[in-house]
Amino acid sequence: MDRRSFLKNSALGGTAAAATTLAAPALAQGNRTLTLVTTWGRGLAGVHDAAQRAADTITAMSGGSLTIDLKAAGELVGAFEVFDAVTSGQADMYHGADYYFVGQHPGYAFFTSVPFGMTPQEISNWYYQGEGQAFHDELGSIFGLKSFLAGNTGPQAGGWFAKEITGPEDFQGLKFRMPGLGGEALGKMGASVQNLPGAEVYQALASGAIDGTEWIGPWADEKAGFQEITKFYYTAGMHEPGAALSLATNLDVWESLSPEHQKIVEIASGEAHQWNLAQFMDNNGAALQRLQAGGVKVLEFPDTVWDAMGAAAKETMDQYAGDELYDRMRASYNASMAASSNWITQSEGAYRAQRDRVMG
Repeated sequence: MDRRSFLKNSALGGTAAAATTLAAPALAQGNRTLTLVTTWGRGLAGVHDAAQRAADTITAMSGGSLTIDLKAAGELVGAFEVFDAVTSGQADMYHGADYYFVGQHPGYAFFTSVPFGMTPQEISNWYYQGEGQAFHDELGSIFGLKSFLAGNTGPQAGGWFAKEITGPEDFQGLKFRMPGLGGEALGKMGASVQNLPGAEVYQALASGAIDGTEWIGPWADEKAGFQEITKFYYTAGMHEPGAALSLATNLDVWESLSPEHQKIVEIASGEAHQWNLAQFMDNNGAALQRLQAGGVKVLEFPDTVWDAMGAAAKETMDQYAGDELYDRMRASYNASMAASSNWITQSEGAYRAQRDRVMG
């Protein structure tokens, strides 16, 4: 579908026309400033860092000829308004988790995470060596976006709960914060799923507005302070085994950039993706030890829960079948995941098992 036709024939198109005058990037003596809005509250551990890293790298690599003015969630638009802000031209770029925008198209989930989906290495394989980036471009062309991966949280924890989870029945009526298709899967298990911006999660958990939450992993969760509220922490979850983050530019703005500036945005995004993954993975181990020392009970879901999650995940993914683009993306994603997993399991997986056995 042609993006201009799509926008013209949608409600968004009217917003785009009205916001055209707001979209013009600042130009002064050959320098250019682009406004970047994010889904993250300023200072949120790791996720805001990824946005800031990409913004700073673009500015530095361009020698200041392309400056990125970062606006955290709420400073220009709300966390969940960044997609519309950029497609309409109110802002030039956004940084966020694309699964927040499955309401625009379910295919956006593949560029963050889907339940029982890819690990960080697997999504990198699909995106950079397989068809992932081409699909990101194809999806973006519908909405007037040019996107790149620009962050990765690594495997995310199963979350914080007010009480221990002993079976699938414990999810019935549970008020739980989880975005994306993982949240939809929990909903099929009977949970009352809430989709809250990260900056609002602590207060919701503390007030009892929600009974539990996933956020990211030990380091970011410790920074958020969830251990002050509850002590039941599940360290493995089905929803985000390797959650990627994205930097998206309004396509008209993108096409107006010089080839040099386009390449800088691409490289800065890729660098932020790898840097952010290392940031999370380096900090999580020590943070988990601190949480345990502080009395947090580290748990794993029982097999009955994993089985129920698997059935709910398949039902969730299947409900979008029939959308031609979604079906092609899902087939490509699954084929790449199977191929990568097969080799990783037989090489790194076998090695790690032997290392743990031999070296203790």
